[in-house]
This record gives sequence, structure tokens and C-alpha cells, in this order.
Amino acid sequence: MRTIKYLLQKEFRQIFRNKAILPLILVVPIVQLIILPLAANYEVKNINLSIVDHDHSAYSRQLISKITASGYFRLIGYNHSYDAAFRAVESDKSDLVLEIPNGFERNLIREQHEKVFIAVNAINGVKANLGGAYLNSIIRDYNMDVRTRLTIPSKTASVPVFEISATNRFNPLMNYHLFMVPGILAFLVTMIGGYLCALNIVKEKEVGTIEQINVTPIRKYHFIFGKLLPFWVIGMVVFSLGLLVSWLVYGIVPKGSIVLLYGFLAVYLLAVLGFGLLVSTFCETQQQAMFIAFFFVMIFILMGGLFTSIDSMPQWAKVIAALNPVTYMIEVMRMIVLKGSRFADIIPHLLKVLVFALVLNSWAILNYRKTN
Repeated sequence: MRTIKYLLQKEFRQIFRNKAILPLILVVPIVQLIILPLAANYEVKNINLSIVDHDHSAYSRQLISKITASGYFRLIGYNHSYDAAFRAVESDKSDLVLEIPNGFERNLIREQHEKVFIAVNAINGVKANLGGAYLNSIIRDYNMDVRTRLTIPSKTASVPVFEISATNRFNPLMNYHLFMVPGILAFLVTMIGGYLCALNIVKEKEVGTIEQINVTPIRKYHFIFGKLLPFWVIGMVVFSLGLLVSWLVYGIVPKGSIVLLYGFLAVYLLAVLGFGLLVSTFCETQQQAMFIAFFFVMIFILMGGLFTSIDSMPQWAKVIAALNPVTYMIEVMRMIVLKGSRFADIIPHLLKVLVFALVLNSWAILNYRKTN
């Protein structure tokens, strides 16, 4: 224990000696947590729409009013020809074109049917899919309103009407921040732990102090544990500041147990820090460690379910996600913060992360070459 105590004193003194790195470690993640959820939003609004109305009737004006009142579309052009509207798409001023044919109102009333034409700029696939789906939904709703108005009610039977009442569980107001902030906080803790640990032992190699440590009777597991614990504490502090910012800025209060959240985080940090230490044992320079850590951390984040649903990934990507500790951290964060999940619900995730922690740290200890 005295050996570990001296190692911890050395590490903390080394961290606090650098006056620039500590503010960066604590301040930068907080700034990122404030900014990133405002931009990382899958809700598509203010879609630029050009309308070509050949009918100029009351029915076409009602349809246009219904579309613009939805809040999803921004009318940027009311054209008299499709060619003019298409030029707006080519110049990236418009995302969709809605063409209403001549005789739109007459055919709806007399023939009971009519067609409209929708052209979607599909360069941005997400915006195109959602914009087209929004517009189709609004037109479908308008169609039901018209059918209801034109249907002559029977004296003997009433027209059947279906009403759908939806209840949003765990996020009643559909606030996207509630979904993104826990995942981004898990991402920031991973970045801090993975990068700092990956650079730690390598810095000792570059400076030359690793040779002085190697000739001491310190055991390998003492050395690895002494390197791991300070950054484990820093990760806990960064996470606590992140929870505080989530509450102050976004009003997010975990539904589940805070103790359970910190318990899972404690095991998860061991896995992430073990990964960083393992990278540092393979590298000789900080540049090598930075590139290798960047390579793996980017895969961890992009294939961890933060921005893309794992269920929509191909089978080979799901296998990689299952071997990714970040996947379980993001999922457990959302389970505890949003759903209020209990210990029994997260046991499978906890056991998997515990296996990651044991394997990565054991590998780091075995791979660290100490010469006397």
C-alpha cells in the first residue's frame, strides 16, 4: 500500500504541476456538453419549400396554409412554373417542390380524387426522407379533412371515426436534449479517460523517467494501478460536473438511482482507462498513442449508438457494437437517467463492462515490459 501511495502522490503532483492541462480537462468537456446537444439534433425543421400552384383555388390555398402552419417548412418560393422551382433546387435554395395541378379543386369535388407532384432534393438523405415524410403526412391529413367535408352523412348510420391517442413514455414532451445529453456525457467521459491514459506512460518514455521507475522494485501491477487511479478520479469529477451542467442548463434530473449510476461508471472507467493504458504500453511516442487512441475512440463513438441506432446497423456492425464498451455506457446512461431502471435491469451490461475492465487491465499489466 505504501508503494501505491507514493505512486499516487507522484501522479497527482505531475498532473497539478501542469497549470494548463487541468483547466482543459475540467472546462473543455463542460463547454462541449453545453454546445453539442444544441447541434446534435435529428429533428429536421425549416425545410425550404417551393410551391407551384396551377389551380389558385380555395382548396389549394388551404393546402398551402396547412403546410406552412405545420412549423416544419419554410416557403421560399411561390412559382408559376415547375422549371422556376427546379432552378431553386439546383441553386440549393429549396429542398422540396410541391406542384399542384390545374383543376385541383374541381377534380376533388367532382371526381373525388386528384394527384399532386412532389420533388425532393435527395443529396441530404436524412433531410429528404424526413421532409418528404412530413409533407406526405400533411397532405394525407388534408385529404382526410376534405373527405370528411365532402361526405354526405347518412340519416340512418353515422360515419365511423377512429381516434388515436398516443402517450409518450419517459420523455412526454419529446425533448431531444433528454435523449442526447446522457449519451454525449458518456462520450466525453470516454474521451477524457481514453486519451489521457493513452498518453500517460508514453510521456514517461519520452521524458526518460520510465527508466528510473524500471530500476526500482515496484511491481508491474503497482505501476499500472498508480497510473490508473488518478485518471479514474478525474473521470468521476468530470462526470459529476457534467451531471451538474445537465441539471442547470437542460433541467435533466436522473429518474433512477444516482448511486447506481456512479457504480456503473466506476466499473466503466476501469475498462476505458485499461484500454488507454494498453495503448500506451504498445507505443513509444505520444504521437503514436494519440493516433491509435483516436482511431479506436472514433469507432467506439460512431458505432456505440450515440448518433445511429444499433438496431438499424448491418449484422457485422452489430458484432462490433457488442464488443464496444461505449455501447453499454450510453445505453445504461439512458436507462437510468430517462427510464429510472434498477440494478436488475443493468446487470447484463454491468457484467459485460466488468469483463472488458478485467481483460484490458490484465493485458496492460502483462504487456508492460519492466526491466531491472
